[in-house]
Amino acid sequence: MTIIQAIILGLVQGLTEFLPVSSSAHLTLAGKLMGLISPEHPETWTSWIAVMQLGTLLAVLLYFAQDIRRIGQAFFRENLARTSFQAQSQDSKFGWYVIIGTLPIVTIGLLLKKIIESSLTKDATLIAGALIVFALVLEAAERLGKRTRTAADVTWRDAVWMGLAQALALFPGASRSGTTITAGLFCGLQRDVAARFSFLLSIPAVFASGMLQLRTVLSSPAALQGSDILTLGIATVVAGVSGYASIAFLLKFLQTRTTTIFVVYRILLGMSILTFLKHLFA
Repeated sequence: MTIIQAIILGLVQGLTEFLPVSSSAHLTLAGKLMGLISPEHPETWTSWIAVMQLGTLLAVLLYFAQDIRRIGQAFFRENLARTSFQAQSQDSKFGWYVIIGTLPIVTIGLLLKKIIESSLTKDATLIAGALIVFALVLEAAERLGKRTRTAADVTWRDAVWMGLAQALALFPGASRSGTTITAGLFCGLQRDVAARFSFLLSIPAVFASGMLQLRTVLSSPAALQGSDILTLGIATVVAGVSGYASIAFLLKFLQTRTTTIFVVYRILLGMSILTFLKHLFA
């Protein structure tokens, strides 16, 4: 992987990680176009994606630093004081909601690790199908969701549903932000509220996945060749910077606009893969 390729991959990762369009689908397409995905070692590409996600994780941590600090302080203060859950502040409860919402993806991710790392999840039909199907589900959420509930109305039930939805994003084409925002809309949350909770919910899962795969990348001869450590680092930094901009854009966008533009884009991309680009995934 060259430095130019690393910058391109970092931009793709950062710009698409938080938009409901599937960063893994875009990265896989970019990787195929640049000849970076090895058919003999598909797990290497999965590891690279997970490491680049650490850059976008840093973007989340920086953008929501005040929220994370406030939630963390309230969570530890009130739980160390053995305050009952019902009597806890919404900030402290948010800490529990993130934990509850993380359990599904951790459990399913460990159980299906081999499948997720296999060539099956790089299949064109699977990726295109996921892009289209989940786009239609997102549109349904837009039409059926009431979007009247604010951050103060989020409950553990919302965390469970959004956590289960996040687990669907283990497969390329689904989109972590897309599935969780969709679940939030079905739960009646406002668009930007669903997006904010989606981003906070991603922190533990992306951190755990990234650190696990980082160890694999650093220890596997098949994963690293020549200057790949440097280029992978560059891609991760670029992903962080562009990811920060992507978060700011989406949260502002969803305050006044629907997700329909992303629905249309996903359907067009999925159809393009099936019609014109399928050979790249062979």
